[in-house]
Amino acid sequence: MHLSITTLAAQPSLADAMGDMPTSWPEFMRHDPIGGLFYGTIEARFAESVLVGQDEAGEVVACAYSVPFVLGGEDLPGNGWDFAIRSGVLASIRGQQPDAISAVEIAVRPDRQGMGISAQMLVALRDNAARLGFAELVAPVRPNGKTDIHEPMSSYAFRVRGDGLPSDPWLRVHARVGGRITKVAPRSMVVPGTLEEWRAWTGLPFDTTGPVLVPHALAPVLCDVEHGVAVYVEPNVWVVHPTGR
Repeated sequence: MHLSITTLAAQPSLADAMGDMPTSWPEFMRHDPIGGLFYGTIEARFAESVLVGQDEAGEVVACAYSVPFVLGGEDLPGNGWDFAIRSGVLASIRGQQPDAISAVEIAVRPDRQGMGISAQMLVALRDNAARLGFAELVAPVRPNGKTDIHEPMSSYAFRVRGDGLPSDPWLRVHARVGGRITKVAPRSMVVPGTLEEWRAWTGLPFDTTGPVLVPHALAPVLCDVEHGVAVYVEPNVWVVHPTGR
């Protein structure tokens, strides 16, 4: 399927359709407190770095989000997704000049998945980074093929098939369009919550202190019944895409 892809800045009228587009993200992933700093301000601050994909009928079927941020010559950090968003929002508020740009999310409407749309949106995000003047697009990638919740990301992320491409399907998409896996971000996203919140997000009892295995999580959720809280620390994988800029 060929998409028509534009920036939100060029098509601001599509903001509501983007927000209403269904996705396959698990509910608990929607409650990282850092994420709201970005998604609540994309129209005002980041419309040039957000892309909308429409099908032949003009329906919004995919979105790709990125955030310019300040890396300051440092290595890509261990708190990948959260760091990029926090740094990007602060740079925008302070009027700082970003020196890097990070992918935040690529979402495809569930009924259009498996059609090569995610790769199109990824390439478009990379090309948009070049248009904005960046030599690289970095991405704290969530390898959604990881099913063994106990396996360290440091071993899973670098596993390859016989053809040398990553075993993980989403990392493989990145590699096929020129992305280079560089390192693991061990605490890329942190989702804290009360036990009541985690029960509502997952339907699980959260009644025993210790690790809880939550479907679609990449690591165990750490539950503390005595204090009434649980925390999910998600590892991601930094992938770097040269833009040719």
